[in-house]
Amino acid sequence: MTDQDELDGILAAHAGREGALLPILHDVQAAFGHVSESAVRQIAQALNLTRAEVHGVVSFYHDFREEPESRPVLKLCRAESCQARGVEALAAALPENPRVKVETVYCLGLCSVGPAAMVGHEVHGRLDAARLGALVESLA
Repeated sequence: MTDQDELDGILAAHAGREGALLPILHDVQAAFGHVSESAVRQIAQALNLTRAEVHGVVSFYHDFREEPESRPVLKLCRAESCQARGVEALAAALPENPRVKVETVYCLGLCSVGPAAMVGHEVHGRLDAARLGALVESLA
């Protein structure tokens, strides 16, 4: 299946759905790792929106990328609950690893088991320095 076939399939799966833009963008991001300018044009056409409207949504939300990320991404929750559970100390002690991108997010919904992180669609709770370090190393 070509990329175009996959994009066509995503658009077809959401055809006629009210409020389809965000679900389409999430599916495109998951399928390709980014939302290209070409995909923005096709999504806009399929939803009868302007490219500017679609681009505005892509650029507003941090989960969407306009270019593919070459490194694995670890999203580290820095919301209040995880802060109360020591995420700031974990983040400060985390060694730099140029092969892994660490991004800050605010709330992964794991407040009772923080500090928490997410890789892809997999969430990790109850992180301590050893577990977070091992998680980063497993991605490198």
